[in-house]
Amino acid sequence: MEKRQEKAVSELQERFEFRNIHSDEGEQAAKIERLCFPPNEACSRDMMLKRVAKAPDLFLVAVDRNTGRIAGFLNGLATKEDSFRDEFFTDAELHDPSGENIMLLGLDVLPEYRMQGLAREIMDCYLKRERKKGRRMVLLTCLDSKVEMYQKMGFEDMGIADSTWGGSQWHEMRCVLRGQGL
Repeated sequence: MEKRQEKAVSELQERFEFRNIHSDEGEQAAKIERLCFPPNEACSRDMMLKRVAKAPDLFLVAVDRNTGRIAGFLNGLATKEDSFRDEFFTDAELHDPSGENIMLLGLDVLPEYRMQGLAREIMDCYLKRERKKGRRMVLLTCLDSKVEMYQKMGFEDMGIADSTWGGSQWHEMRCVLRGQGL
């Protein structure tokens, strides 16, 4: 099984370029977000453009080498805070480049690229990158149906979050990169 996983990762690395988002890709990211999330949960076009402008280094896009298009991406904001709140979704000014924690705001993979391990590879690359930068922790919120998926990616379920974004009940998940809990 280990060799099969290594081969799948190698194939993903060959098929996709994993990198920061470019400033001219904000519109593409906003369109992908609208395809991946229901309207009450999706980041607005304007907010996505603000995030791209404010924290492009906290996006990780997977670009299909054959088409040149983004197939999926992760985005977040750095902060010194250690608990998720809804304002992270709506205020890019909360980004603090010196923050030791990352609040992940979305993991998006276009439908035609799902069930191929791309979401897991994007997350794995993101966590490795942020660990190298010296970040302490990555936090996210997810619905009940996604808890197991994120646990397989190395996140711990911290229970029901304070977040009520989009009118839903969320779990707060964390992945400790350094310090306590390792």
